[in-house]
Amino acid sequence: MALVTNPFQCSIQTSRFSSLYLSPKKVTTNHVVLKTWSLDSKSTCLAFSPLPENQRPQKPVEFSGKALRFSGWSELLRRRGSVEFPVVAATTADADGYAKPSKSFAERYPALVTGFFFFMWYFLNVIFNILNKKVYNYFPYPYFVSVVHLLVGVVYCLVSWGVGLPKRAPINKELLVLLTPVAFCHALGHVMSNVSFAAVAVSFTHTIKALEPFFNAAASQFVLGQQIPLSLWLSLAPVVIGVSMASLTELSFNWTGFISAMISNIAFTYRSIYSKKAMTGMDSTNVYAYISIIALLVCIPPAIIIEGPQLMQYGFRDAIAKVGLYKFLSDLFWIGMFYHLYNQVATNTLERVAPLTHAVGNVLKRVFVIGFSIVVFGNRISTQTGIGTIIAIAGVAIYSLIKANIEEQKRKAAATSTS
Repeated sequence: MALVTNPFQCSIQTSRFSSLYLSPKKVTTNHVVLKTWSLDSKSTCLAFSPLPENQRPQKPVEFSGKALRFSGWSELLRRRGSVEFPVVAATTADADGYAKPSKSFAERYPALVTGFFFFMWYFLNVIFNILNKKVYNYFPYPYFVSVVHLLVGVVYCLVSWGVGLPKRAPINKELLVLLTPVAFCHALGHVMSNVSFAAVAVSFTHTIKALEPFFNAAASQFVLGQQIPLSLWLSLAPVVIGVSMASLTELSFNWTGFISAMISNIAFTYRSIYSKKAMTGMDSTNVYAYISIIALLVCIPPAIIIEGPQLMQYGFRDAIAKVGLYKFLSDLFWIGMFYHLYNQVATNTLERVAPLTHAVGNVLKRVFVIGFSIVVFGNRISTQTGIGTIIAIAGVAIYSLIKANIEEQKRKAAATSTS
């Protein structure tokens, strides 16, 4: 019996072999060389050669037309190396032949993306504080500027809802009742912060606002009835001492700026309390959008009553005379945009990290703002003010770390009890 090699070539549709680890993408028809051998030249049975074929292949016979179907060939084609496909897979496939979607950049480099969020949070916050103070240097109307901040943010939210990024969550009467106290405290804290920014140096306002953890602890202890550990109270002592030292020798000190910053601390403390009571299933982006809308409605009446007459008589006219209409309008727009974006990015950043990282990041943000404001505006500070500021920031850092560890222990205890 003569050994006969019968190479042949045929067009096979790649979709017929779903288990050959082929790309699911559309590919051109490929010629596949199937090598067969038989012990008898008259044999009609086809089988794949179990040994490597070293003979020089003859000129293949090409068949065209419909795809060939051979029962049981899929497993043989996968095992044998005598069939070669000149096709490079475009994506990785799993064991069943289905292509696995490639990982996104955020999934491959989560630490890099988180670092970028922190950078943008700090960058936007610093730019907002600097530009905001520059506006107050020629347009000292914090109530009206607060309205502009919220107005630009609300327009941004409405446009985002219009294009479906994000999709607007529906709101009913019950949610409106829950969010109104939160929005009122947000509006009050925001306006009072701007009154302080307009009255004193940015660095001093942020030093006063470092007392916010003290007010949070006091409200939790005496309003909510939560027991605050002694370690937390002790960690707040450097904050109080540092703020007191900075206030006594602050060159730009005035009572309007100091009292406004303190009211802002109280307002934001109650905002946190009401936020816990208003927990809903709505995502943070939609919640912040609704709070901004309600807060805008709260801020408009006092702005009209307190600053309206002055603005109409000489406020707008003086500002336009100093910097021009275009710069005046563009400055108002950009401080509103930076205000909204830094708050939104801060929310997105804090959702990506643990409470401990959040606490450290928040302290570092305040250090960045104070440092950059001193450099940009060239504010002169006394030695005692500088030391007091450092002590206050260090106290906030210690408080934040202790509180984050306590919250982490509570979370682990709750997870253990449920499991």
